[in-house]
Amino acid sequence: MSPQIQSRRCLFLLFVVAAALLPVALSRDQLSTRECEALGFTGLALCSDCNTFAEYVKDQELVSDCLKCCTEDSDDETSKITYSGAVLEVCMRKLVFYPEIVGFIEEEKDQFPSVKVQYVFNSPPKLTMLDEDGQQKDTIRIDNWKREHILQFLREKLKSASSK
Repeated sequence: MSPQIQSRRCLFLLFVVAAALLPVALSRDQLSTRECEALGFTGLALCSDCNTFAEYVKDQELVSDCLKCCTEDSDDETSKITYSGAVLEVCMRKLVFYPEIVGFIEEEKDQFPSVKVQYVFNSPPKLTMLDEDGQQKDTIRIDNWKREHILQFLREKLKSASSK
């Protein structure tokens, strides 16, 4: 084997190892929910989403911030998280831009008695997930969600909906 091919193999292996360790190294310092929201990372982003994000966005600082705000992809952990209620927050003036959310509010919201709709000036559409005490646990931006995604998420994540 030529030295040039060996050198390329070593470089490739080094790249693969670095790529595998990068998310672990970058995600050590987790940020608070408020800090993540300020950076534009809201919701239950999975770390695998950040790794996919890194394939398209070459800004290492942005990817690093994503990894500091994500949730590990353990199926056991994330799939078992449930909430007692939710608040769907949206700006009434901007509803015209979100027909999927309007459809949910008008036609499906009654299926979820623990979901309250709150109209807040200039707020992007988001779900604030609540614990048993009515305290905010997570905030998920739903700007681009289709109605069926909202329904599926609430069925899976709300205790009252999942116990039916």
